[in-house]
Amino acid sequence: MKRIQKTAFYSYRIGSLPRGCSLCVRGQKLVLFVTGLCPRRCYYCPISDKKYNKDVVYADEWPTDNIKNIIKEAKLIDAKGAGFTGGDPLCRPDRTIFYLKTLKDKFGKSFHIHLYTSMDLINRSILERLYNAGLDEIRFHLDLDNKALWNKITFALSFPWDIGIEIPVIPKKEKAIKDIINFIFAINTDNSSKNKIKFLNLNELEIADNSINKLKKLGYKTKSELSYAVKGSEELAFKILNYIIFKEGKGRNKKGRLNVHYCTATLKDKIQLTNRIKRRARNTKKKYDVLTNEGTLIRGAIYLANLKPDFNYRRRLETILNNKKKKRIYLNKLRNIREELMRDFRINLIEIDKNKLRLLTSPEAVKRIKNILNSSTLGNPDLIHDKRFFRRREIFLAIVEEYPTYDQLEIDIQFL
Repeated sequence: MKRIQKTAFYSYRIGSLPRGCSLCVRGQKLVLFVTGLCPRRCYYCPISDKKYNKDVVYADEWPTDNIKNIIKEAKLIDAKGAGFTGGDPLCRPDRTIFYLKTLKDKFGKSFHIHLYTSMDLINRSILERLYNAGLDEIRFHLDLDNKALWNKITFALSFPWDIGIEIPVIPKKEKAIKDIINFIFAINTDNSSKNKIKFLNLNELEIADNSINKLKKLGYKTKSELSYAVKGSEELAFKILNYIIFKEGKGRNKKGRLNVHYCTATLKDKIQLTNRIKRRARNTKKKYDVLTNEGTLIRGAIYLANLKPDFNYRRRLETILNNKKKKRIYLNKLRNIREELMRDFRINLIEIDKNKLRLLTSPEAVKRIKNILNSSTLGNPDLIHDKRFFRRREIFLAIVEEYPTYDQLEIDIQFL
């Protein structure tokens, strides 16, 4: 008889993990956000405001629809596959098929691709196109409040790919979740579709920090001050896991089988993201960077006066980057400062960061610059001019710790 088993990734399973999950938890999957458009308006939607209902593409944290950049991101994390998500990727079927075919052509048939979709846009034609393009695994998000479209899953049963259902564990939806399980077993014990649905993924419900998520208004609370996970979601998940074991035992003679994975919020935050970040860090780390055990990078940074990180830093930076003339002016300033640092301060390993309009070097180098600028008696008279130069330009020296992702999200900044 099957039993609930704890994985090494802070999650729980009955049977085996889907191939897509086994790669994902190791950080080996590119997360390809195909579009923020979706035919549904789920009150628990976790999509951020910058993506929700917007036709944007992200390769992990990289906002880009350029297939060359998507391939580059896959290489930077040494991806063994990709997960197509959204929104609903089928809102942009041609784009989805193009990315799917291109990634398969580039990385080969073994590059495992799974895709999430609602039932709203499913028809035989699009499923055939997805399968012919090389899709390995399809995951359907059934509507917990409306069964009208559930039977459209039968369109997918004629293709020899892995079919799964993935839903959030909403504490007030125990009956609806059990109805989905009964629906799955009805298919898997039918002689014409025996065990065609390979897995059920149960996701711990989280309250997202966005404007569309209505969970707080509906009375849901987080289980602690340090977690976004919803109180009661995990308890219901274990109740559902035991219900599935009971169902399998009851229907043993019909040989209905189902692999189940309960994916916790801890897995997503502590394992999946961390492992992917570590893989990217190893491939993007510069000689001046210090790589931490968590996969973050510690580096020296030199900021221009009005681009010193503060509350409005990202907004100001985006405004300048979107203005070619202003961007060119800032890059020229950085080039001049870099040249003086290399010449007079004898710092060779220093680069211009064009994405964040700053200079990057080692933590030791910025400390050295700070010591020289603060020195009351400079041993080299030629540096007196440079000391005034840097004060006049009001540069800011810092040691920063940040993620190795495209957006280089700052974790800690220590100004010197």
